[in-house]
Amino acid sequence: MIGGAVFTRQHARAGLAAVRLVNGILGLLAPGVLIKRVDPNVPPSPAAIYAFRMFGVRTIFLGIDLLVRPDADVERSLQKGVVIHGSDVATAALLGWRRRVPPRTAVLLMGISLMNVALAVIGMKRRS
Repeated sequence: MIGGAVFTRQHARAGLAAVRLVNGILGLLAPGVLIKRVDPNVPPSPAAIYAFRMFGVRTIFLGIDLLVRPDADVERSLQKGVVIHGSDVATAALLGWRRRVPPRTAVLLMGISLMNVALAVIGMKRRS
């Protein structure tokens, strides 16, 4: 229960789709916005812009899949999502540990990715 309402698998799937679509669209159309969240003190390099645009396209398709694909495909997408977002958590932790980003940024990135892992897990069907 969240605020008196039941939080269902469908809510988790829709939430993860929304996160993916927002981040994907930003990555594709406005990569500087996301880059500034990671590295606010440096102008974005062409390589970073390129990488965030590639990330954006992939992430848009992953978000759309959660909304329009058959249930079995969504289930596989969520299973892959645990690995995808789990690797994002590990990357953010490593960036923070190596002091490649400020600790606060690393914690923020890890938190966002951990939320995505949780949404993917909640969105999966329970095995009997």
